[in-house]
Amino acid sequence: MPDKATLLKRAEHAVELSKKAGAADAWAVAKQQRSVDTEYRDGKLEKVQESTAQKLSVRLYVSGRYSTHETTDLRPVSLRSFIAQAVALTRHIEKDPYRTIPDAALFKDRPRVNLGIVDEKVSRISPNDRLAWCRELYRATRGSDKIISSTVGVYDSASRMAAASSNGFSGTRDATSLWMGGEVTLRGEGGKRPEGYYYAGGTGFEHVPNRQALGKLALREATRRLGAIKGPTKRATMIVEARAAGRLLSQLLGAASAYHFSQDRSFWKNAMGKAVVSKKLSITDEPLLRGGSGSRHFDDEGISARSLPIIDKGVLTNIYVDTYYGKKIDMAPTTGARSNWVLPIGNRSYEQLVNDAGSGVIVSSWLGGNADATTGDFSFGVRGHLVEQGEVTKPVGEMNVTGNLLKLFGKLVALGNDPWPYGPTRAPTLIFEDVQFSGA
Repeated sequence: MPDKATLLKRAEHAVELSKKAGAADAWAVAKQQRSVDTEYRDGKLEKVQESTAQKLSVRLYVSGRYSTHETTDLRPVSLRSFIAQAVALTRHIEKDPYRTIPDAALFKDRPRVNLGIVDEKVSRISPNDRLAWCRELYRATRGSDKIISSTVGVYDSASRMAAASSNGFSGTRDATSLWMGGEVTLRGEGGKRPEGYYYAGGTGFEHVPNRQALGKLALREATRRLGAIKGPTKRATMIVEARAAGRLLSQLLGAASAYHFSQDRSFWKNAMGKAVVSKKLSITDEPLLRGGSGSRHFDDEGISARSLPIIDKGVLTNIYVDTYYGKKIDMAPTTGARSNWVLPIGNRSYEQLVNDAGSGVIVSSWLGGNADATTGDFSFGVRGHLVEQGEVTKPVGEMNVTGNLLKLFGKLVALGNDPWPYGPTRAPTLIFEDVQFSGA
């Protein structure tokens, strides 16, 4: 993989070529990535897929016009021709007064803290290591006479990028990723084939649990599905497990952006500065979280990273604002896309929350469904377990939860002390009161 200096020179050279070809401004990004997927199924090596990719992309600002272009051919002659043609094509695009290169003031005060998102050991993983780990994971899943099939895998990658602009931006970013886990299918009653999975990982080895434990967790998740029934139709307390909370929060905040505001397609549109959800809810976008999968020193526009409170005790305090749509709705840029979401944690464990709920429905995963960004109305398929008298009972599926996202999060009454440690959303178990479920 090219070193940072080499990649940065590629980006800077692309900017120079763009200017020489007639662009008023230009932004270039050079990337290199290597990833390896290794899967082991039913005692045999199922797949080894290794890919290495390099590319260069440019954003061009030409006489009030804007376009983006990408190439994998980085030979000097080819690159010069590619950029010259890209600039020429841009001249034929309709003018857009809102498209200007990000203000250089947004690049100032870039943090320099160590993000902990590079584990050098990931790049030294050998094919024999991956195969041995898959075998170990596989053996740990084979703890039931009901097993039909089990598949385990090891997934690792290393990436490097460099960006440069005609108005002074220069930056690089390295990152690694390592994930392991598996999924198990069991023989259930009446020909049913309950499945369960468990994967864990992050930016390096410190985020991956013991492989024996991971394999057993995958088997446990499948075993929990044995004897599943169709869920009931009723209003009840909803207990969203920590690992399922991320998708629900993504639906909640997906429309909290300048893009959605400019299109009049956001249920948050008239909520800025207002308390519209439970005061139990606070969400901070934290790009400087050590070891976070979404951690960064700057975003795709070069905006320097900073902690950004999105919701503070139920009040919408910020949305995602890039420079283009920010101009359209007259809002100052914050950042165009999420990094890591961090939620406060409560003082009760998962077990205590279940016991205190008395009765309700545990949501362990979501099965399809959709949400309307304009109204916030939603319908999601769920699977999980019933809770009766504070005890986890029958597994349930074939049921939906419906409602409105703002109203749902207005019914958030408690958070657990168990934030999910894998991925970019650090959310604990969430407890909602009076939620509508549809099933049998």
